[in-house]
Amino acid sequence: MSAQTTAIGRILKWIKRILGPLLLITICPPIVMLVWYTNVFLDGSVEKLASVISEEGFFSTLYHVWSPFFFGTTKAWKILAAFAALELFLMKALPGKKIAGPVTPKGNIPIYKANGISAFICTVALFYLGAFQFHLFSPGIIYDNFGGLLGALNVFSLLFCLFLYFKGRYKPSTSDSGATGDAVFDYFWGTELYPRVFGWDVKMFTNCRFGMMGWALIILSFACKQNQLQGLSDSMVVAIILQLLYIGKFFWWEAVYLRSMDIMYDKAGFCITWGCMVWLPSIYTSPTLFLVNHPNHLGIWVSSAILTAGVTCIYINYLADKQRHYVRNKKGECTVWKRKPDLIFANYKTEWGENKQSLLLASGWWGISRHFHYLPEILGAFCWSVPALFNYYIPYFYLTFLFLLLIDRSFRQEKRCAIKYGSDWDKYCERVPFRVIPFVY
Repeated sequence: MSAQTTAIGRILKWIKRILGPLLLITICPPIVMLVWYTNVFLDGSVEKLASVISEEGFFSTLYHVWSPFFFGTTKAWKILAAFAALELFLMKALPGKKIAGPVTPKGNIPIYKANGISAFICTVALFYLGAFQFHLFSPGIIYDNFGGLLGALNVFSLLFCLFLYFKGRYKPSTSDSGATGDAVFDYFWGTELYPRVFGWDVKMFTNCRFGMMGWALIILSFACKQNQLQGLSDSMVVAIILQLLYIGKFFWWEAVYLRSMDIMYDKAGFCITWGCMVWLPSIYTSPTLFLVNHPNHLGIWVSSAILTAGVTCIYINYLADKQRHYVRNKKGECTVWKRKPDLIFANYKTEWGENKQSLLLASGWWGISRHFHYLPEILGAFCWSVPALFNYYIPYFYLTFLFLLLIDRSFRQEKRCAIKYGSDWDKYCERVPFRVIPFVY
């Protein structure tokens, strides 16, 4: 290998390990604030935002948008503290079956309490009671304080990620921890796989009980705000029903999510922790935030068509995940679509040298494409975004992000599986040639 090739390789490695994470850490927080500001103050128009930036300059615009909320507001911090305390309490107090996560590379087995769906029902019920029965707060409280909430969330999450970085280095909860020596990379990707603080699993809290649970409350508050301002539109109703159905499905299936790639492989760093605590509440809810001031009236037939399509996509996404889980639990001794499942027995070796085997399903939904469940997930997100219609791009920013996220995730999964299963993975790819979209990709 020539010296020039070696130098290029080092540069590419530096870009991947340092420059890429540093750019994301730098640009993502401003994007969160600009998306909120564009939706609320610029009619959801990217063109208007571009015009403001052209006149004032990017940093002047960012200062104007962010400075009033950079450290959050007193009320925002109180809301976040109350919400976090509630979810931490529900994680411990609500009954639930003890479930085991997958064995980690170092042989550890995380244990969780499966009470996600009951926590979801309790959280939504308490929001309703507090806002409409006991009048403790306005139902539009989250919308009214969203700028301050995003500022507070960002500051807290950046500091919390720093805490997790040092915790993973010096006081990890398990042996699945460690640093690479590149501080930026370690801060971004994390130093600990399953951190726990005072007995609470950090990833379960940030991903499930803070991010996903917050998503539900945020969009409900947005719907209430639209109703206060100009009455509830059918477009908002469709978007809310589909998102609540998707979130409810997530909590119904939470035990399986805790065995997903996000949990199994991604350490608790900026990427997943800040992402779930800041990016998810702001960007995932942005199509609904747009609808607050754009009450499109679709009519019964269009609304029904979008709602039916969205429910179908979410249900198929659930069926696909359930089908694979069912076959693995039955060890292939079952039927898929009334036929014996087409299976590939993929052999692999653990880090401690133990030979094991996985079942790769190549029929049913998983005979259509290797990551088929991403397709109905993307289409479902389109269905709760499309009530915003097509006059502006901003309601589809989340959809664009989701598409890129899942495509990138499919690449990462393919790479891991190729390394893990070797020739058995090649056999699976021959039998199921399409990665996500059948006959296309």
